[in-house]
Amino acid sequence: MNLMNNAVIQTPPPVNEPVLNYAPDSPEKKALKAALEQMASIQVDIPIVIGGKEIRTGNLGKIVMPHNHGHVLGSYHKAGPEEVQQAIDAAVAAQAGWENFRWEERAAIFLKAAELLAVKYRAKMNACSMLNGGKTVYQAEIDAACELIDFLRFNVRYAQEIYEKQPESSPGVWNFVQHRPLEGFVFAVAPFNFTAIAGNLPTAPAIMGNTVVWKPASSLVYTPWLFLQMLEEAGLPPGVINFVPGSGATVGDTCLADPHLAGIHFTGSTRVFQQMWKTIGENISGYKSYPRIVGETGGKDFVFAHPSADADVLVTALVRGAFEYQGQKCSAASRAYIPRSLWPEVETGLRTQIGRISMGPPTDFRNFFGAVIDQAAFDSISAYIDYTKENDGAEILIGGFCDDSTGYFIEPTVILASDPNFKTMVEEIFGPVLTVFVYEDKQFEETLALCDQSSMYALTGSIISRDRRATSLAISKLEHAAGNFYINDKPTGAVVGQQPFGGGRASGTNDKAGSQANLMRWVSTRTIKETFVPPTDFEYPFMDEK
Repeated sequence: MNLMNNAVIQTPPPVNEPVLNYAPDSPEKKALKAALEQMASIQVDIPIVIGGKEIRTGNLGKIVMPHNHGHVLGSYHKAGPEEVQQAIDAAVAAQAGWENFRWEERAAIFLKAAELLAVKYRAKMNACSMLNGGKTVYQAEIDAACELIDFLRFNVRYAQEIYEKQPESSPGVWNFVQHRPLEGFVFAVAPFNFTAIAGNLPTAPAIMGNTVVWKPASSLVYTPWLFLQMLEEAGLPPGVINFVPGSGATVGDTCLADPHLAGIHFTGSTRVFQQMWKTIGENISGYKSYPRIVGETGGKDFVFAHPSADADVLVTALVRGAFEYQGQKCSAASRAYIPRSLWPEVETGLRTQIGRISMGPPTDFRNFFGAVIDQAAFDSISAYIDYTKENDGAEILIGGFCDDSTGYFIEPTVILASDPNFKTMVEEIFGPVLTVFVYEDKQFEETLALCDQSSMYALTGSIISRDRRATSLAISKLEHAAGNFYINDKPTGAVVGQQPFGGGRASGTNDKAGSQANLMRWVSTRTIKETFVPPTDFEYPFMDEK
């Protein structure tokens, strides 16, 4: 018997989780330092989790600190095709039970997980994000704690609002809609750079009654595993979210070939997403239903300055936008268009502010800047810097030094491009490299068109201007250049419930994480019409007269 059957229940109104400041001698800083010390002193053994059961294959991947890659935090077991198929089977088997939960009962699990993260596991999660993810305390707090908490709380409320929205009924007829979960399993593929995104990818579909096969990024398995433990403690039934670390090809090929694939929730590279989409197209006749494809795939995000811009505002937007978390954000400022009249002051400001950036381990709270995530990232980013040194069209203006002897460190780097289509001006780098193009003041409108047309991405961008006409022109001319657009601010830092996140073009499907729009992708609506007194004869009144 369902004890909540006779109740119309409202979920708690969501409020963005306050960001703690970790001031000297604050309780949160003391707790975090203790967690950092404890987690750095042990090595974990992270299993595959399928149907609530831990599986260890013995095929191991290392978990290391990006700032000190000789320090091993533990290992994780990689799934092979057999384990991936087991995860798919577990998800499919669990769906009937999970979708038959009242939605409020599902919601209670995720609300409890949010509370566990906010209260009980905050220090441990942030410490793990710093040690394994390479984030400063502030970047860890706003991501692994606050944003993930926000996703859980706001998505529960969005689910309620979706279920409440019902069609009109006419006299004698009752119309309603049922927002069913998809038929099959959702394949969630997570990135390394945001624990919040990694956690949202499986939980958004699960909140709507779907079951999930979840592949964390190989360079960030630790925080997703901690989050899975919180979900289990909150009461998530076995098989609803199945945790399968492993190589992208091994996990992905098996999932994409399965007839029960109902959807993909993806954050990662454009190349991988396009290949997945192509594979789905090739397999389309073999699926039980058409898979939902939702992806966020990076960007070449811009800061565009008008001659009226405040130079101090502009410089700070560039430094924070480009170099927080070593530029490893899909929204990071990667290219900038600066008017010639402002450039001397902006260049001086960049040299001054970047010169004050302290680089080193995130465990030293005085550091603003740390190491990039792994060797592959280091090699890719440093190759762009080497390319700039060896080719015409641009020059290294600030930084450019790379050293992977102890950690994967790349200095904050500013490139000055004379060619607006130079490689670093148009390609995604995903690291601490900002390329600047200086344009003639009178060519403001023409340069807006250049900004719009010179990159295949369209995720985030910003206009820095004190001239409202210029700002309005930029909003219009750059309408399709960014899914998240900022005025007099850096192009990063979207907040759940305030700035729904996503972009178009090669940046993804723009299904706006942190909004109702995303959750609607994980349901298939059934319309039901009930006629109370149905007709008993086929004839209509118009037929009574010739």
